[in-house]
Amino acid sequence: MKQLILAVTLALAAPATAQPTGDLGLIVERASGSLLVVDQSDRAALGRIEGLGDLSHASLVYSPDERFAYVFGRDGGLTKVDILEQAVVNRVMQAGNSIGGAISDDGRLVAVSNYEPGGVRIFDADTLDMVADIPTGSKTIGLVDIPGRRFVFTLWDEGETWIADLSGGTPEITRIEGIGDRPYDALVTADGRTYIAGLFGADHLTALDLWQDAPQPRPILPGYAAGREDLPVYKMPHLEGWALAGQDFVLPAVGQHEVLWVDARSLEETGRTATHGQPVFAMARPDGRQVWVNFAHPDNDTIQVIDSVTKQVVHQFAPGPGVLHMEFTPRGHEVWLSVRDAGKVMVYDTQSFEKLREIDAESPSGIFFTARAHRTGL
Repeated sequence: MKQLILAVTLALAAPATAQPTGDLGLIVERASGSLLVVDQSDRAALGRIEGLGDLSHASLVYSPDERFAYVFGRDGGLTKVDILEQAVVNRVMQAGNSIGGAISDDGRLVAVSNYEPGGVRIFDADTLDMVADIPTGSKTIGLVDIPGRRFVFTLWDEGETWIADLSGGTPEITRIEGIGDRPYDALVTADGRTYIAGLFGADHLTALDLWQDAPQPRPILPGYAAGREDLPVYKMPHLEGWALAGQDFVLPAVGQHEVLWVDARSLEETGRTATHGQPVFAMARPDGRQVWVNFAHPDNDTIQVIDSVTKQVVHQFAPGPGVLHMEFTPRGHEVWLSVRDAGKVMVYDTQSFEKLREIDAESPSGIFFTARAHRTGL
């Protein structure tokens, strides 16, 4: 009888509404302004969240509990969605044209980077009420979170990087001049120490050591394209915190058919790998052993896989037209590819390169698994 009573008591005490989210993810469907909810272990679509506006070039971040996502639309919309309920919780039009965002390390603030009217706006993660407006007089790019309730971003027009410290409530701004001509994107390492900005108007990149009291710009890879013809740039490459492969950063070269390898400690070049086309994403598998690269038009049907020890291409294949994005499962045993013009998301084994599954999606672009909730700079 006691065992029966104990079993009944435990059953009644079980949290009936608890649902895991660690296997879930969202895929941006840019043409329809919707998100596809997926389960990465089941390799399956679970549902669709609609009504998110213009999602071209959209990205998102997750709340620390992996239940909510904050979606940054190109139309300036900031939308909070509930993954479990598959519903929009709140939506505000915070600007005319935005380009990504970040969430603070404590999960309480969401920051949005804007082209129009420029600057960065910061919102309460619960209510989406604006808590700070940081005008810059410039388009802003490369917005990331770093420890200490701080955000880092860079000004396209002014060539400056700003650090906004929200630990005291009111933003305290540190301005760093001399980043370079027309910075187009940036990354921060997972420890929040190294911030690297790519430059559209100069033949190098610029690094900052954010652990210094007064970070100073340091050019890296100076003259990496010297003496070679600049090719038309069909799509700007992307920089993100996944670029660290072992001890090297692997960075896509602007207007060149190659990726560049840089020692993460010395910031000196360690090699180059010729590629099939102009790289857009160069993404390291979570263990760092492989780097998967996709390309700008007209080579955007192809993927190359580079071994990070030999820096040689070890595999090449063509999943289909318009490969826009890649996302590894948290431990890297699989990679999901959005193949926009085929209307498919394709899942591949990263050891055998075998295709495991296709999932229908409407013009898929960005793929975001909830494991990102626990990564700085993503």
